[in-house]
Amino acid sequence: MESPIPYGTVVSDADIRTISFTLRLPQPVEEVWAAVAGPEGLPGWLAAADPFERHEGGRITLRWLNTNASGRSTVAAGRVTGWGPTRLAEYTVAVHGRIRFEIAPDPDRRTGTRLRFTNELETPDSAVLANLAGWHQHFEYLTEALAGRPVDWSTWNLGRWRALYEEYERVAA
Repeated sequence: MESPIPYGTVVSDADIRTISFTLRLPQPVEEVWAAVAGPEGLPGWLAAADPFERHEGGRITLRWLNTNASGRSTVAAGRVTGWGPTRLAEYTVAVHGRIRFEIAPDPDRRTGTRLRFTNELETPDSAVLANLAGWHQHFEYLTEALAGRPVDWSTWNLGRWRALYEEYERVAA
């Protein structure tokens, strides 16, 4: 599967890794916002969010709907650490650190959205490629969800993640 998602990048500073992706999406800002900052949109591509208090300082718990190799899903409780409706949603949660979505109209298109994503987390270098592959796959799911095809989590498996991991290994070499 060829992905329309550009490769993510990572910057390291001591034990902190900052993973970044920039996506150009054909949907309007409001649709992208609903997908990344709404409890109705998040499960279609990333995770269930309950509770989700949509304001800075609010509680959030993300429960990933895919499972790891041992059949468990990740549950990450935390806080909404940045909130600016239709432009900024930031969640700082256990396991995944600070997850930030910055949304703006795409300056190069008459319609569409530019989504800048960063994930700042404390993780060893050995886990960076796994995180890049995971976010990349979720952004593939996001593009599908925005096109009206949310992910069917019952069919999820590690196959696509493994292929993306191998791609990131080749790019990093």
